[in-house]
Amino acid sequence: MFTRPLWAEVSRHRLLANYEKLVHAATAQADLMPVIKANAYGHDMLACGPLLAGAGAQWLGVTGADEGVAVRAVCPEPRILLMSGIWPGEADAVIDQGLTPVVWEPWHLDLLEAAAAARRMPAGSLAVHLEIDTGMSRQGVRVVSSNISPDSELSSLMLRFHAESCLRLEGVMTHFCAPEMLSSTLPNPQLARLAAALELILARGLRPRWLHAGSSSSIVAGPDRQTLFEMASRAGARLMLRPGLALYGYLDRFTRDGLPWHGEGPALEPVLAWKTRVTSLRTLQTGESAGYGHTFVAARETRLALLPAGYADGFNRLLSNRGHVLIRSQQAPIAGRVSMDQTMVDVTGIPAAAIGDEVVLLGSQDGHSVSAWDLADLAGTIPWEVLCAISPRVPRLIVS
Repeated sequence: MFTRPLWAEVSRHRLLANYEKLVHAATAQADLMPVIKANAYGHDMLACGPLLAGAGAQWLGVTGADEGVAVRAVCPEPRILLMSGIWPGEADAVIDQGLTPVVWEPWHLDLLEAAAAARRMPAGSLAVHLEIDTGMSRQGVRVVSSNISPDSELSSLMLRFHAESCLRLEGVMTHFCAPEMLSSTLPNPQLARLAAALELILARGLRPRWLHAGSSSSIVAGPDRQTLFEMASRAGARLMLRPGLALYGYLDRFTRDGLPWHGEGPALEPVLAWKTRVTSLRTLQTGESAGYGHTFVAARETRLALLPAGYADGFNRLLSNRGHVLIRSQQAPIAGRVSMDQTMVDVTGIPAAAIGDEVVLLGSQDGHSVSAWDLADLAGTIPWEVLCAISPRVPRLIVS
């Protein structure tokens, strides 16, 4: 049993409610694959995975084989997609654990074929999803325009999917490089490249079951979903969308034509609350300093509360002398530098603050809140990083 008073609460109800809202928002046009990679964006994938599977999720998205094997141990039923591909030494686990790899390198196929041959797997028995690089320039078979030459990388790779091969091209996917940018006037250039790649794949006689490209923004606000749906329908495939941040209660700050967009979306609620307690109190006199580097100097008699949370826990050092936490439903400013294991806050304006008081680092307290966007703005980053950065040494508690 842990005794350090620092923990994160993951709400079962909010996670499942967000998932149901996203399912509803997607309507009958698409199926959803909840993305639980990176420890479910810091929310505990081994807890979130079974909850989502129990709610009907047929697919779960993870980073690689290590996460896939761990999730498979607690989720025997849903398909598990390895979104970042595979590495030498992982093909055996992929096959034995029934995982589905994303592929794009010829050597990915070499590894899988060798492991399948050792098991004498029949033709077409090993499903893979092929990623098309339509503009992200990160992973995937590169497609630089909507005109694909016969000697292209994609054309060559298609030769690997033949009647005698154990491989089956079950899915085709891509990743949008600017999912937060919505446009009512300019088409997404990545869609044209994806369509061209899909046309070539179909021309080779291959019939993927799934086409997936969109993330949270495509479900909630993006105009791309209809185009993707029509593209999938023409190919005889089913559209699949991959909610990530929205699943955990946050929406991106969408813009349309370069301007903020305030369209309606599902009322999502943050799933994770990060909490600690006051462990010590002291009073500084005017002119006294606190913390490393003397960056906080008391301008008056000041009461400081010590919190057992620091940058080793994921509480960003860039929050030093910025931002605030919530104590007794009031804001307590961060005082001095966030250190490795501890942070000080100014509770001069909260005279009743006492040792043992619950402190909210991220979340809500009696109508007041600190969101992942708030912390991201102060640290000059994004809410994805805020959530993923919460250290494994912070216990996750599943609450109602």
